[in-house]
Formats: sequence, structure tokens, C-alpha cells
Amino acid sequence: MLYPWQGTTWQALRAQDARQHHALLITGEPGIGKLAFARHLAKSLLCESTSDAKPCEVCAACRWVEAGNHPDYRELTPVVEDEEADSESKAKKKPSAWITIDQVRELNDFVHLSAHRGGQRVTLVQPAEALNLAAANALLKTLEEPPPGAIFILISHQWRRLLPTIRSRCRQLPMPLPERAQALAWLEAQGLADAAAHLAEAGGAPLAAIERADASALALRRALLAELAEPRQLDPLALAERLDKQKLEVGKVTDWLARWVYDLARLGLADSVRYYPDDMSRLAPLASGLDPVRLMRYHDTVLAAKKLASHPLNARLVYEQLFFAYQQAVRPMPKG
Repeated sequence: MLYPWQGTTWQALRAQDARQHHALLITGEPGIGKLAFARHLAKSLLCESTSDAKPCEVCAACRWVEAGNHPDYRELTPVVEDEEADSESKAKKKPSAWITIDQVRELNDFVHLSAHRGGQRVTLVQPAEALNLAAANALLKTLEEPPPGAIFILISHQWRRLLPTIRSRCRQLPMPLPERAQALAWLEAQGLADAAAHLAEAGGAPLAAIERADASALALRRALLAELAEPRQLDPLALAERLDKQKLEVGKVTDWLARWVYDLARLGLADSVRYYPDDMSRLAPLASGLDPVRLMRYHDTVLAAKKLASHPLNARLVYEQLFFAYQQAVRPMPKG
């Protein structure tokens, strides 16, 4: 089913008729329900009821899509590979960083077959930016000469990372963030305590707000921000060692750090914050007298570290470098 804030986007798409183009690229921030929207669209395209305004949710086709076993529906996602494990431990699973060319080749076999149910064949690719270069080029060939009845739905959190040629073969559907009041009402209906603070920290994305509200992660984030608020007392080596022992993901720590620095810079430039309004009492004194340009350069450094979070880096070394650089970034500008 669609989320409450997706009704307008759905109506606009249906008014254009999703069948008019063989490929749709859904873009927007993570945590706003793009995947749910795409699956809802896939159901409507494969639904065997007489109405095409929305999926009926009760026919065999709708139930098969929901269960992930419709013969004319495929989802292309990053593959799951075995981690290396010694003989005394069980092999664990972790998602790889890429959608591979072998997956696209298997997909090509699927899209060139006749539909089992006599309708269309629908493929959902998410996230599309996870296509490695070889896979992207292979998919591009199919998008350029799509078989009759084949429809592709691509989801992207970072559409600028896609090949321009792939973007040009798709009709783009930007999905906006929901209105704050609507998102808050939905979060409160889910029973989320302190919904406003979590929504702000998630940048206005309701599903991300629920994910970020995990109690253990919340306590760790607050502890980190408390130390960042006192840069003169901050011990980069000790903090890096503690975070490393806590086995926190580098991506999560760099995300918190980037949002904190963004709010510091925004306070200096626009006298407002986006992510941590509940921390204004700590942000405001620290932001006074800082160089916003220096902060944004440091912000770029943190984002670069975040992009490398999936690589096998030495987390402790990454933290040490970031926190030493943070102390330099929040040095007050000379007076006069």
C-alpha cells in the first residue's frame, strides 16, 4: 500500500499512464517510501482485475508480487555474498556494494521471454546507482531496445551517479519529502515517541526517522554529539578508540558528524538548523564566530569518508583523522 504522503504523486503518475514509457526512474531522499511506491506500481501493472487505477490487492497476480514470486516480476538488488569464515565459524552473509553484470545477463533472459500470464513483464532495479559500470552498460542496451511488454522501474537515492545515457532512457519521477505535519501525524500514529526530533534528525524522511529512533543508536549518537559540542575538551584518540570498540559502523558515525557540522554552518549562514533543533543550546554558542566556509569544506571531507564506509577501512584511523580535523574546523575566526 502507499504511504499517506504519496497520494498526489500516485495520481499524477496514473494521469500520465505509467504504460506510456517502458522505463521509469523514481528519485528522492532515502526513507520516504520509494520502494513501497515502486512495488505498488508493479502490482498495478500486473494486476489482473478490471480496474487499472490501483492494484486490487486480492487477485493472484497482486498476491504473487507481494510474496515476491510472480513469474513476470523481477527485483534486481545488490547480490548477497559469503564473507570469509574459518572452519570453526558459520559463514555469514553481507550485501555486496554492486549489482553485477551476471545479474543483468540473467535479467535479459527474463525480459526476452513471453509473459507467463499474457501481460507485461516488470523489472524493479534498486538502488539503480548500485549497478557497476559493466552492469549499467548491459542494462543500457536493453533500455535502448526494450522487448515488447517489458517495463523497468528504477529507484535511485543518488540519481546523479547514474549514467547520463540511462537517465535519458527513463521518464523521471522525483518524489518529494512529505509535508512536515503529515509526516509527524503518521509517525505519531506509529507510536514513535519524540517524533519531531527524530523527523528533524532524519532530514524530514519518515521511514528514516523510525530507523534512526533505535534506542541503542540514539544513546550512542547523543554521547557523540555531547563530545562534539565541547571541542576544546575533545580527545580525538580516546574518542576514536571508544567508537572502534563499540563496533559502530563508519557510515553511521560519519552521518551523525556530517549533520552536526551542517547545522553549525547553517547557523552561521542562515541562523537556523535542519537536523538537530533539540541541540540548539549547544550548537548556538559553538557556531558563534566560526568560519562557515571552513565548516563546509570539512563537511565535504566527512561526506567523502562516508562514501568510503563500505570499504575495508581502519575505522579507528578514520575517526582519528576526522576528529583532529574537526577541532581545526571549529576554531573561532580571529577577531578584528
